[in-house]
Amino acid sequence: MKKNLPLAFLSGLLLWIGWPPTPYTTFLLFIGFVPMLLAIENVIQSTSAKKGRQIFNTAFIGFFVWNTASVYWVYNALKIVGQVVAIPITLIPYSLGPLLMATACWLYYRLRLLTGRNWSLAGLVCLWIGYEYLHQSWDLNFPWMTLGNGFAVSHQWVQWYEYTGVYGGTVWIWIVNILAFLIYMGLREAQTKKVRLRLISAFVLAIVCPISFSLYTYYNYTEQPDPSNIVAVQPNIDPYDKEGTIPTALQIDIMIHLSRDIAQPNTEFFLWPETAIPDYMDEDRILTDRYYKQAHYFLRDYKNGNLLTGGETYKLYNNRATPTASPTQEQGVFMDNFSTAINIENEGKPQFYHKSRLVPGAESMPFGNALSFLKPVFEHLGGATGVYGTQSDAEVFYSQSGIGVDPVICYESIYGAYVARSVKKGAQFIAIITNDGWWENTSGKDQHLDYAKLRAIETRRWVAQSANTGISAFINQRGDVVQQTKWWTKTAIKQDINLNSDITFYVEHGDYLPKAGSAIAVLLILFIGVKPWLRKKVAVV
Repeated sequence: MKKNLPLAFLSGLLLWIGWPPTPYTTFLLFIGFVPMLLAIENVIQSTSAKKGRQIFNTAFIGFFVWNTASVYWVYNALKIVGQVVAIPITLIPYSLGPLLMATACWLYYRLRLLTGRNWSLAGLVCLWIGYEYLHQSWDLNFPWMTLGNGFAVSHQWVQWYEYTGVYGGTVWIWIVNILAFLIYMGLREAQTKKVRLRLISAFVLAIVCPISFSLYTYYNYTEQPDPSNIVAVQPNIDPYDKEGTIPTALQIDIMIHLSRDIAQPNTEFFLWPETAIPDYMDEDRILTDRYYKQAHYFLRDYKNGNLLTGGETYKLYNNRATPTASPTQEQGVFMDNFSTAINIENEGKPQFYHKSRLVPGAESMPFGNALSFLKPVFEHLGGATGVYGTQSDAEVFYSQSGIGVDPVICYESIYGAYVARSVKKGAQFIAIITNDGWWENTSGKDQHLDYAKLRAIETRRWVAQSANTGISAFINQRGDVVQQTKWWTKTAIKQDINLNSDITFYVEHGDYLPKAGSAIAVLLILFIGVKPWLRKKVAVV
C-alpha cells in the first residue's frame, strides 16, 4: 500500500487537473488512469494476501481525491443545515461515485484471475460504463463525473458526440489510457519491438483520428438560417432571500424590467430562471393567480412573445393519485408539489413541465417505492418523503407560432439522453432554467455551463440558459459559448439563434453505447461468479 498509494493519489490529481472547468489541461485525461492501473498491476503481481481488498482500497482513495476535488462545491449547497453537520452529509456524494468506481476495479481484478490481461482490460471498459450508466439511472443518480463530460472545455475535440453522446468520450479516454499503460508495461516486461511499435502507433492514432475528424466537423459545420430572437434574464436574487425575504411581486417586477430593457418587437421567447416565481401556484386555478397574471400582463406588448419561466406549483387530488402525493390538513385531500417550467403566451392555456430528474435527497426520496411503507411514519413526524412530484417523460413546449422548445430545469441538463428525448419529439432549441447560486462562486456553476455545450453538440441545437445568479448564456450548435453573463450580476442578454429540426444519430438512438456496455458488464459479472463455481464442481466430480 505504501508504494501504491502515491500512484493512486497521482491518478486522482491528474484527473482533477484535467477536469472542467480548467482550460488547456484536458489532455491529462488521456494518461490520468495510468498510475492507477500500475498500482493495481503491482498488487496483482505481488505475493501479498487479500489482493482484492488492497485493490479496492487503493482505487477508492485515488478516485475519492478526484471526485472530492472536482465537486467540492456540493458542500456549499448543504451547509445551510449547519457547517459542521453538512460535512458527513457531503461525504455521501463525495464517496458514492468512488465506491462504484473502486467496485469496477475490483471486478477487473476478479476477471484477471480468470482470463488474460488484455481481455480483462477490455472488460474493465465495459464494467466502468456499467457503473456510469447505473449512476445515471438509479435513485442515487449523480452522473456529474461521467468521464465523457471531461471534454466539455475542449468541445472542439468531440464534435462526434452527435453520434455517441458523452459515453463515446468515456470509451475514448479508457482506450487511450489502456494503450499508454500497455506501452509502459512493455518497458518493464519482455515486450518485442514489433509489439511496442504497434502499441505506440495505436496510441497515436487513437488520439489523432478522433480529434482530426472532430476538428474537420467543427470547422465545416454550417447552421441553416432559421432565426428566432430569445431573451435570457438573470435577476441575481440571492437564493436564500427568494422565499420570504423579498416579496414575490417585487421579484417578478425585477425580471419584467430586465426583459423590457433589451426586448425587441419580434422577441419570441423570454427565459426566466428556475423558481423565478417562488410562491406556490395551483395549476388547476393558475389563470386566477395574481403572480401568474402579473407575468402574463407583461407579454401584452409582444404579440408573438412567450414567457418560459420557472415556478413552484402544486396539484390537489381527492385520493393518493401518485406515489409522491402527500395528505393535506383537509381530510381526504392529497397534494403534489412540483418544480415547474411554465410556458405563458398571450393567448391560450399555459403549458407545464414538471422537473423529473431530481436531486437525490434534496428533491426526492431515493428508493421511495421500496421504502413506501415508511411514508406514514414521515408524514406523522411532519417530514417530506419525495419533496417534488415528477412526470413520466420529457416535454416540448410549443409557441403560438409553432416553435418547439425543450424546457430543462437545472440538474436535468447533465442527462444527455433525457434532453435528446425532447429534441426527438420536436424541440428546435434547448432552454435551461437554473439557480446555481447555492454553489456560490465556485467551479460548480462553470462546470454546469460547460456540460450544456455537450448537449448542444449531441443534438445540434442552440442552448439558451437563464440562471438566477449566473451564469446565463447562449451556446450555438457547435458548442461555442456565443454570449455569457458574469457571476452575481443583475442583467439580461438577447440573441438571434437558429432553430433546427434535423435529428442527429444520437438523438435518434439515445444511449445505445452504455446500454450495450452495461449488458456486457452484467455478463462479465455472471462469468466472474459462475466460472469459479463450475471449476469447484468439476474438481469435486
